[in-house]
Amino acid sequence: MRLLPWLPVLLLLALAAYLLPDRLPGGRGAEGLAPPATTRTLPGALPEGAQKVFVRSRPAVVQVQSLNPRTQEGGLGTGFFISAQGQVLTAYHVVATGKLFRVQTLSGRAMGARVTAYDAGADVALLQVEGRGPFPALNLATRPPRAGETVLAIGNSGGDFLQPRRGQVLRLSAEAGRADFPQGTLEMTAPLAPGDSGGPIIDGNGQAIGVVSYIRVDDSGQTRASYAVPVTEGNALIAALRTGAQRDVPVVGLIFDVVHSGMTDPPGAVVRRVARGSPAERAGLRGATLDREGRLAALGDVIVRVDGRRTRDANEVIGAIRQAKVGDTVRLGYVRNGEEREAQIQLVGRRSVPNLDEP
Repeated sequence: MRLLPWLPVLLLLALAAYLLPDRLPGGRGAEGLAPPATTRTLPGALPEGAQKVFVRSRPAVVQVQSLNPRTQEGGLGTGFFISAQGQVLTAYHVVATGKLFRVQTLSGRAMGARVTAYDAGADVALLQVEGRGPFPALNLATRPPRAGETVLAIGNSGGDFLQPRRGQVLRLSAEAGRADFPQGTLEMTAPLAPGDSGGPIIDGNGQAIGVVSYIRVDDSGQTRASYAVPVTEGNALIAALRTGAQRDVPVVGLIFDVVHSGMTDPPGAVVRRVARGSPAERAGLRGATLDREGRLAALGDVIVRVDGRRTRDANEVIGAIRQAKVGDTVRLGYVRNGEEREAQIQLVGRRSVPNLDEP
């Protein structure tokens, strides 16, 4: 997703229609996701076959806009119709923190939308457009993707509107390397960037085989690989979304210091902040002390165990917590002022702790 600089404009739009979302949750080591980045392939550079797929598919793809009036934070991503009745599939992180949503179509229609289903762990969500159809829709693939096949993404990065990015599937069932990113994704060479999140990955037959989720960049900010959540018609994920399932990820309410994570003695997840009103706050956990520039001045609590299992950094803590379910109780072992302590905390859904997303 890409954050928007024109928030006053979005606020005015929110009053005129139902409005907009898209951003990756928890970019500073909160118990959530984090965003993408760069490059593009414009239509003139596409081979003839890919150009035909692009032209045929593009009307079914939309720009997804979001706004959270409380935080005045807006965002922009991509989605695509999967039914003529106005169901739009997108990435969950595009709509995770928004309250007002709007989609814009290739034909120029701007319509309000609402979130009807989501799976936060898989990073997919379903919107229902508040407008009259029928709408052009993409068919979901009926067969699994294949490594090596050429695919086409359509998105809104780099200031473009519903433009193509082409690449190949490198491998299937890729592991993210981060516990707060979806696992088992398609790894691709398509040069995706912020604003493309939630868009379709389309095969040579014009069927959607994936939903854009996240990317990997090098030190210069260049895209090295893009990742999409695989989707096929009738699979368990899509079937659950179509029935209105809402599956959140479990959290305790901690925001970790990813810079110093794993650097303590003993190594552990350094708590930067405890979300207000969260189970972690009620259990008495403490965050770090920061100076006026927001830099670490003194350690708070450092999480070193989850349910007795040794955890050496924030990624391991998040991974251990996400193996449980909302409503479960976990034991957090932590170090405070050199003394090891333990707290029992009941897990809640991430959406119930909005303070996780504040700076």
